[in-house]
Amino acid sequence: MHVSFALFADAANLSQEGKLNILGVFDALSIGSLPAVHPRATLVVRLKADAADAGLHSLAFCWQSPTGEEIWSSSGELEVGTPPPGAYDIDIPVIASIDLPIQLAGAHTMRIDLDGEARAELTLHVRIGAPVAPMHGLVS
Repeated sequence: MHVSFALFADAANLSQEGKLNILGVFDALSIGSLPAVHPRATLVVRLKADAADAGLHSLAFCWQSPTGEEIWSSSGELEVGTPPPGAYDIDIPVIASIDLPIQLAGAHTMRIDLDGEARAELTLHVRIGAPVAPMHGLVS
């Protein structure tokens, strides 16, 4: 089993058809002052598994400060079934709504561990000040 992708978003859900919908992907935050909490960030992780991965697995998240200090962590177990007939693998979407505590400006890291091994890391850049407006169109 492996992490196909992982990202932060404003929201995510699964449709009735099983499609993963993601809204507002981001990798940077501008905050007014420190300390702060970014409320209700959505961590979206898509795992890919094949028949050999059937069974119980551990999944853990670890939120780290720019200095590498662990701010918080959470873990749990997930039961992986076998792919349906005719399929080689299955998608396992994980959607977690979390509050992100922020003590320092800089690059924070969300580490994703699968079965006790680090499998992915997300970087979230935190800066103090007004948000930077996105550029539209071409620059000449």
